[in-house]
Amino acid sequence: MSGLSEMYNECKSLREYSSKYIEYLSSLFSESSLEEIDKIVSIFEKARENEKIIFIIGNGGSAATASHMSEDLSKGTYAKGKKPFKTISLTDNTSYITALANDEGYENVFLGQLKCLLKKDDVVVSISASGNSPNLIKAVKYANSKGAITVGIIGFDGGKLKELCKQNFIVKTDKGMYGPVEDTHLIVGHIISTYLMYKMKDE
Repeated sequence: MSGLSEMYNECKSLREYSSKYIEYLSSLFSESSLEEIDKIVSIFEKARENEKIIFIIGNGGSAATASHMSEDLSKGTYAKGKKPFKTISLTDNTSYITALANDEGYENVFLGQLKCLLKKDDVVVSISASGNSPNLIKAVKYANSKGAITVGIIGFDGGKLKELCKQNFIVKTDKGMYGPVEDTHLIVGHIISTYLMYKMKDE
């Protein structure tokens, strides 16, 4: 994380470092990135209207973000008497994941689940800083082959997922800036879920 170490070296206190860190996070959003968020919201709304499932996948910190986003989209936006967002985080079933990893290899932990669950026009959201995780790439390729809508919430230069996903939100930073990328992914998840929550209340 050379960028963060340089930021730290320029600061004389935690308060100063915190201020620079938050300022840096703000700088990662632009008009183009806001347009990307808007397009992802439209994809989610169409999935809701057509009662399709939104699957969310990721590794490590991005696995936690996938779980968080899934909860926010389903429970967080729920309104009685209205169609819900049907979301599933494929990072949450530990028994299933470890069985697939043990029997078929870790690169197949999401692919194996999608083979059982995915249907045409469902949505698969891949969350990744690098955009190069083999298990995400295999899952996205499979999803594309089955007529699903693929979304990448990624970082750095977008990696291989940038070319594979039909719609992307990319946090453009130097490689190694995992913290700011993961922070921004969480913020994007909260922007989307809270916006949709209030919009559903107005329907």
